[in-house]
Amino acid sequence: MENRLKALREAKGWSQGELARRLGVSRQTINAVETDKYDPSLPLALRMAKLFAVAVPELFVDHWEPEEE
Repeated sequence: MENRLKALREAKGWSQGELARRLGVSRQTINAVETDKYDPSLPLALRMAKLFAVAVPELFVDHWEPEEE
């Protein structure tokens, strides 16, 4: 899964620390999400989407496709 978190954060002019503060998480959590080392929980993904006024699928892109039968 890839995400657009870093691009959206930078467009707002926020540091990782500022975004972390706004979301109530650590800066390390933001770094881990941005570098694809951690997939956020559903509640955190929803908060991120709400903060940036985008839908979750616009923020997190899953390229998985089901196998055809």
